[in-house]
Amino acid sequence: MTTHGLGRRHAIAGAAGLGLGLPVLAACGSDDETASEGGGSPAGSGEVLGATSDVPVGGGTVFADQEVVVTQPSEGDFKAFTAVCTHQGCLVGQVDGDQIQCPCHGSVFSAADGSVVEGPATAPLEAVEISVEADEITLA
Repeated sequence: MTTHGLGRRHAIAGAAGLGLGLPVLAACGSDDETASEGGGSPAGSGEVLGATSDVPVGGGTVFADQEVVVTQPSEGDFKAFTAVCTHQGCLVGQVDGDQIQCPCHGSVFSAADGSVVEGPATAPLEAVEISVEADEITLA
């Protein structure tokens, strides 16, 4: 006997697959809109990032725990940006000279202003407000 439509076994197997698949899909999402949209400032306002001596002149340092990259394009001129790449939300990996580099897909950003130097990212890194007093850098 031939039946058309969805059989009982297929319905049960589909429901089981859906039950197993949803948690996996949920794990791929993010509750953190800042990371996915590149908006807002990192949590921990007023938090100490590090010493000014941690950020080389003509380079920068990634503070991964705070998701911030601080650069010093010229002596005493500190800039800060979100360390979340605008391409797909990976954390940038390093600052090499005047370029902030993302290890995931090769995007490169300017250490001076966060603009895109090389894609696939098309949007700049968002500026983050910092405070530099004496030899300490903090989130503003």
